[in-house]
Amino acid sequence: MIVFCTTCRGRTQHIKVTLPRNISDNRSSNSRFVLLNYNSPDGLLDYVVSNHREDLRTGKLVVYSYAPDDGKWHMAHAKSMAMRLGILEGGDTIVTLDADNFAGPNLDEYIQANLELGSFLHPDFAAIKRMPWTSERPLRGFAGRLAIRSQDFLKLGGYDEQFDIWGSEDIDLLGRLHRSGYTPKFFHYKNLYTIPHGPEVRFKEYPEAEKNEAKEHSRWIDSRTETVVNFGKFGMGTVFRNGDPTPIVLGPVPTRIFGIGLHKTATSSLHKAFQSLGFDSLHWGNGEAPLIWQEVNAAGRSKTLERFYSACDIPIPLIYQALDKTYPGSKFILTTRNESDWLTSVERMWDRKYNPTRWQWDVWPISNRLHQALYGRIDFDRETMLNRYRSHNAEVKEYFKDRPDDLLVMDMSNGSGWPEISSFLGCTVPRCDYPKEYVTREVGSPGT
Repeated sequence: MIVFCTTCRGRTQHIKVTLPRNISDNRSSNSRFVLLNYNSPDGLLDYVVSNHREDLRTGKLVVYSYAPDDGKWHMAHAKSMAMRLGILEGGDTIVTLDADNFAGPNLDEYIQANLELGSFLHPDFAAIKRMPWTSERPLRGFAGRLAIRSQDFLKLGGYDEQFDIWGSEDIDLLGRLHRSGYTPKFFHYKNLYTIPHGPEVRFKEYPEAEKNEAKEHSRWIDSRTETVVNFGKFGMGTVFRNGDPTPIVLGPVPTRIFGIGLHKTATSSLHKAFQSLGFDSLHWGNGEAPLIWQEVNAAGRSKTLERFYSACDIPIPLIYQALDKTYPGSKFILTTRNESDWLTSVERMWDRKYNPTRWQWDVWPISNRLHQALYGRIDFDRETMLNRYRSHNAEVKEYFKDRPDDLLVMDMSNGSGWPEISSFLGCTVPRCDYPKEYVTREVGSPGT
């Protein structure tokens, strides 16, 4: 689902022009519109309810209302909130669309065809600057247009809410996308037209923001190195949907979700559960895990890890304290199981008779290096490994003892699954059984 997300405060005159046309131009059943009434003082909600009854009835349009405690307009917060509401409405792709922006015909279909995994869509600023000054050249006001996968928006932490007034929040987000290794793709210029207006509208509520136009401010934005911001606290607040008095509270979202149980504690099943919840999840991967180990040890953070929203299996249990410091606001899940069963699985993992990939450890020794870091040895030893298993679980519980909301312990021997995860993360239980990966214990299977 593609959701166009618009914020409005004091721009109802623009919404009256752009909203009807944008809805009419984008009729795909795979798209809808979310409008955030950010305490707009000019009759925005009354206009929408009176003039878009059918769009509200069908769900093509949803309007949310929010009133900030201080009564002021906060640009990055408003845009983050609108995007989170787009996700709430089912958007796996979310698109910023300012109140004075025209989407253009079939922008939803264009996004569907052009946005790929690992990419984002934004205006081609260089190409537009080269266009002659004709009626086809988009006027100022299109710079904030962005189409992004919901998961990628969450992984980056939304718009940086230190940008409290007009300007720079969009350029900063584009910069973080580039630094994170996402591939830029471009909107067609015909999807970037806007209602022309002067600075008296742009800076009406915050004339001090005009200084953000200065080159010094742009250079500061360009010099930033951040990739993840806000650390879960963005777009928060209480909103009301379609005029319904029932409050909807947008609280913090986890910066990341880490499974920190040792291998053979149903980490493959946890990874599959993360995927069932729609998370971009990593379980060893195709060389990513060794990179994460190296990057975190070298710099404290991992660009490779930041491309995922959740991760489990080695090396994550080895570096959970570093991840907690680098990515505050994250949630951690410690999976455990019966000690005897765990030890049997680990022993079989080391046994070439049961583990068909065991030979790879000696050819590509990263596994041996990680096992050395975890156990202090690379061969199987029952006492050493059982003691390490016990000490790891005890250390994790001690580390989080004063932060019970940040750690979930799942005893997989007692059937933990969806109820525990849904309560911990505040998410809806999928309509499927909790995954059970690699449960066979016959020759050729190393177990869970």
